[in-house]
Amino acid sequence: MIVSLVMLIAGLTILRIWLDPHEHPWRFVLFWFACAWNTILMVLLALLDILLIRTQVRAARKVLQQQFSERNTPSSMGSQDQN
Repeated sequence: MIVSLVMLIAGLTILRIWLDPHEHPWRFVLFWFACAWNTILMVLLALLDILLIRTQVRAARKVLQQQFSERNTPSSMGSQDQN
């Protein structure tokens, strides 16, 4: 994220002359393509991370539900009442 932000700021300020689209069209296109590519990859990795976290949460929730249901079954409650 920092790389994308630095590229954006540098492209709009420091590298403005070096990236002049009239004098250096390929530099301009390649630089902004790299900046966009970096940003898109960052967003896709964030989405992947969100999906992985949601999958782990579902698995953990399923395990907890199974453990809770095993603890509170009628057969186990009956044996506790007899004690």
